[in-house]
Amino acid sequence: MAAAVDVKLEDQQKINRFSRLNTRLHELEAQLAAKRSDAEDLEEAGNEVMLLDDETAPYVVGECLVHLPREQVEERLQTALDEAQEAIQKLEGDIRSIKGQMAELKTVLYAKFGNSINLEE
Repeated sequence: MAAAVDVKLEDQQKINRFSRLNTRLHELEAQLAAKRSDAEDLEEAGNEVMLLDDETAPYVVGECLVHLPREQVEERLQTALDEAQEAIQKLEGDIRSIKGQMAELKTVLYAKFGNSINLEE
């Protein structure tokens, strides 16, 4: 039988914080995967537009498909790709920050509770 460890309010708050960070980490990782997929799609669309021989190219605005000058479509796609890449970098930074905070909490909590606590996913 494992020895009972006294869990203080401060310890419970750290455990709760770790749990919230873990939940947020999973949310950010899902957002990152979606943004990476969007960026890949935008890059592929940009490549397809460059291969077109027409002066105009189809472009989706809301729920409508419109034909715009090819150069304008390329610019819009590049702008959207740049925005997606910035969002990816921000999400990656947020994930690194959260992982750092979680590692600090793990160190403190494992030092106090040892094997009687499981902070793995």
